[in-house]
Amino acid sequence: MDVTREVQMIVKFRRRKEEEENMPGKGEYENLDEVSSTHGEVTIDTRNGLQQLEKDTSEDTFTVEDAVEAIGFGRFQIKLSILTGLSWMADAMEMMILSILSPQLLCEWQLSSWQEAFITTIVFVGMMVSSSMWGNICDRYGRRLGLFFAAVWILYFGILSAFSPTYIWIVLLRGIVGFGIGGVPQSVTLYAEFLPRKQRAQCVVFLEIFWAIGTCIEVVLALVVMPTLGWRWLLIFSAIPCLIFAISCKWLPESARYHVACGESEKAQNTLKKIALENNSPMPLGKLVLPENTEKRGQFKDLFTPQLRLTTVLLWFIWFANAFSYYGIVLMTTELFQAEDSGDANFCSANQKDHALFKCYAGCKYLNRKDYTDLLWTTVAEFPGLLVTMLIIEWLGRKRTMALEFVVFSFFTFLLLTCGGRTWLTIFIFIGRAFISGAFQAAYVYTPEIYPTTTRALGLGTCSGVARLGALLTPFVAQVMLKSSIYLTVSVYGTICLLAAVACLLLPIETKGRSMQETGQTTQPQPR
Repeated sequence: MDVTREVQMIVKFRRRKEEEENMPGKGEYENLDEVSSTHGEVTIDTRNGLQQLEKDTSEDTFTVEDAVEAIGFGRFQIKLSILTGLSWMADAMEMMILSILSPQLLCEWQLSSWQEAFITTIVFVGMMVSSSMWGNICDRYGRRLGLFFAAVWILYFGILSAFSPTYIWIVLLRGIVGFGIGGVPQSVTLYAEFLPRKQRAQCVVFLEIFWAIGTCIEVVLALVVMPTLGWRWLLIFSAIPCLIFAISCKWLPESARYHVACGESEKAQNTLKKIALENNSPMPLGKLVLPENTEKRGQFKDLFTPQLRLTTVLLWFIWFANAFSYYGIVLMTTELFQAEDSGDANFCSANQKDHALFKCYAGCKYLNRKDYTDLLWTTVAEFPGLLVTMLIIEWLGRKRTMALEFVVFSFFTFLLLTCGGRTWLTIFIFIGRAFISGAFQAAYVYTPEIYPTTTRALGLGTCSGVARLGALLTPFVAQVMLKSSIYLTVSVYGTICLLAAVACLLLPIETKGRSMQETGQTTQPQPR
């Protein structure tokens, strides 16, 4: 690498206690041509320029947060968005297939409603069991390694499940697939750790676009594959994004924050230098400061320190409500569309009609082209949900954004009881799904920001695990309880999300504009 270019890429970073006490900022950046005579002049067109600059600033220090802020957002983050987005797309396709596979097997294998629901539930059981484990792996052995093994796991067992000969085998293999899916949320941990404060919220929310694309691709794929090749080929095709992501892990960098948490400052600094060069941006020059207690990583008890205890409990309920409601509305969509197709268009006009609504389930009904088309329309709802969240999350803050979106979801869920027919049913589901997907993504913004690097992956993993508890319970509401009482089902979803809105407002720390902490010792509440 050319010495002149490297020197030009570096920004002098100095911290002075006097400045910290008297100035509002925590440090000072100086361009090379503005270096004062106190520190000496640097000639960048000589071979000794870099050595002179390093000698001149040997006492300067900086943190990973300082470096990430100095480097800013650029080509590297765009590339990382695509790489982590691939994992998000793969996750979305594996999740969306649940609402398509269950009704198909209900008819093909003549299953009961409980057996149908269990096909979905077993996937979430696997995710719940593994989420904390994947978080611990990523905190101890690296984000990149954990994501690679999760992708390979999903790919292998996802394809293997396509050859399931009986109900027992499909349940067993899809449960193992769910075990691997539990590691996918760690891509958000890796992604967020490379983002500057100013762009972090919008970028993490932007990952939702890959989820939305994945769900839409799955519906279109089902529309083409199911009538011709059947569900087995759908499972095989749905595993392809995992193959692409596993291969792309070759270009996925390890988190500099993880290296710092491991005490590997040289690796972290090399990673940061590469990012600075790729972004054509300067980075601080000096010694990278390591946080204290770097040996304590991935310890469950650290989630319940005095600073984080209340936050952890509230986040667990918020994540539970998010997954319970999001997957609930996804599963209810196909159930309600099938009910409409059966001829009971006025299903909610009276309580006594609840059971009559689903009398067709003594037999079964395959999803038709209109069902897939309407399912695609409700899936597209995630795009406006993404846009709304991106627009308001920096204005209202993380807490209020989640609370607002929970309330809006509850409102439109209750409107499902107004008997408007197929068109209004589709509209209400569309809006409800838009806002619950937005609330879910806002939780993905807040959670990595609130936990320190030493427990960030574990914190996100445990939240994801609790979310899967909600997801594994929701099929018995959306697919079993719904056939007994539409009123009780809607009330359950609406009430839980209203309680979740309250929980969001009770969170003690608003993370908007807040630096990502390296250790739990520096976690302090910020002004709300």
